[in-house]
Amino acid sequence: MPARHRMRYRSSMPRILLADADAFFVAVARKVDPEGAGRAPLLIVGGRPGSRGVVCSASYETRAFGVRSAMPIAQALRLCPDAMCVPVPRNACSDNSRAIRRVLETFTPAVEGASIDEWYLDLSGTEALYHGESLRETALRMRQAVIDEVGLSLSLGGGPSKLVAKLAAERAKPSKQPEGGGVFIVPDDGVLAFMHTVELADIPGIGPKLQEKLSALGLRHASDVLPHDRLTLARWVGPKTADWLHDRVRGVSHSSVEPRTPAKQISREETFPRDITTNAEVASELRMLAEKVGTDLRGEGLGARTITVKLRDTSFTTRTASRTLDQPIESDRALIDVAQALLTKLRGVRPAPARLVGVAVSNFGSARDAEQLSIFQATHATPEAPERERDRDLSRAVDRVREKFGDTAIRTGEARRAPLGEKGARAPRD
Repeated sequence: MPARHRMRYRSSMPRILLADADAFFVAVARKVDPEGAGRAPLLIVGGRPGSRGVVCSASYETRAFGVRSAMPIAQALRLCPDAMCVPVPRNACSDNSRAIRRVLETFTPAVEGASIDEWYLDLSGTEALYHGESLRETALRMRQAVIDEVGLSLSLGGGPSKLVAKLAAERAKPSKQPEGGGVFIVPDDGVLAFMHTVELADIPGIGPKLQEKLSALGLRHASDVLPHDRLTLARWVGPKTADWLHDRVRGVSHSSVEPRTPAKQISREETFPRDITTNAEVASELRMLAEKVGTDLRGEGLGARTITVKLRDTSFTTRTASRTLDQPIESDRALIDVAQALLTKLRGVRPAPARLVGVAVSNFGSARDAEQLSIFQATHATPEAPERERDRDLSRAVDRVREKFGDTAIRTGEARRAPLGEKGARAPRD
């Protein structure tokens, strides 16, 4: 159903879906390298062997060995020494994420990106539009459309709230429900029965500390909490947490789907396989990360006013420096110039061997606004206005070349290699 069909119909209950891309980073790595990663059942995505990076994702076969996300690569390889390790294909992940979203938006314009591989969809009031089709049938068609057009699979959970849809999407995973076809829908009148099957640790917002507190009270499942009223819960965990918990174990959440929620930050960072000592080496790494941030920024149609550089030294001391500009920038050259100045400031105070370097941008405005502002800028870049129109034009042209011929098709003269152990991505869209 094309996104231009925005006619809405009244419905007694919300119809919310969460679409979760299955093993997204692994699937994209296999897609871009079918002869390498594509042939490796034991696959770790996050960095090369010997790097000090962490696991971004692992294939289902590798997870059976105990490998988990955020685990150091070295530890993961001790658990599964035969696994193949590859860096995260960042640009391909961004491209595939956008491609999936475009397919989802043909079913409803109300699509909210929860992260690079998760999307909430609101199909409330569309029953007549889909001629009485059930939410499950719509979800199955949606899943097949993404497989056909993007080549990646989704697990979709549905229900009357974002909370129930999130929990249902996890139940829809092939590993949990092989016969479910990748879709699990909780009917309006089945929410309470469904919540009886949910562990408290699986409910978003119940972190380790609250889990420990609840466990000490003998509360480990939603079914353990459901018999207790708010006053009893308040005596145990306090009134505010009690009210929140009372609603959550019943699947109640009033959060709405917010299409096109803007990103709060875009960042890239790299943990080096060995500490690097010279300013030239650190600057080279920073330059490549700034280019990648620029590519992500332009891909979102944004410019950024605040640039932040992070530096972690060999003693694990982490320091940051930021600069907020009068006008948003988006070009590689301007981002690199500002980032390099911030790095020089950090290294000047403490020139210790570097373990990690990162670049982040925030305080966004649209790229179009940045173009309009260029009318008032000087012909040459200045500290107050570090970007020229030709800088933006050049960066966009480079993006087109790299999109067609690959990330390494064009490199600046000072960029020496693809980063090892790189970590970082767009911020989740909450």
